[in-house]
Amino acid sequence: MNRFVVDCSVVVSWCFSDEDSPCATAVLAALTSPEAEALAPPIMPLELANVLLVAERRGRLSPAKSARFLRLLSALPIAFDSTSPEQNLDAIAEIGRHHSLSSYDASYLELAVREGVPIATLDDRMRAAAAELGVPVYAPGLR
Repeated sequence: MNRFVVDCSVVVSWCFSDEDSPCATAVLAALTSPEAEALAPPIMPLELANVLLVAERRGRLSPAKSARFLRLLSALPIAFDSTSPEQNLDAIAEIGRHHSLSSYDASYLELAVREGVPIATLDDRMRAAAAELGVPVYAPGLR
């Protein structure tokens, strides 16, 4: 099985054509394979909902398009970690502190470290922190 952590920057890019990237497209293509499974921390749905609500308020996205995106997203093999953030709060805080990341971003990296899997992210600071932590950046078919 091809497992990796996917962060909100990648997922959001699937919704907005002006945020598309070769990496995000490759991750989405990989998720259509039966061997792939993405993992995400339990905060991702809240983070994603916030991005969509802000986009709606700014007129960038209609409520109908948000709902459609969420329906399409629910069909993808993204498993949300069942461990509560409180159980990993020390590790999340340490990663955030050491790498100057928000607790939200640190939660994605903490999950990748704990599960021993790569992380798919478009965020340069997350990529740099992943490299320092020895977490490979997932970019299928890209060099």
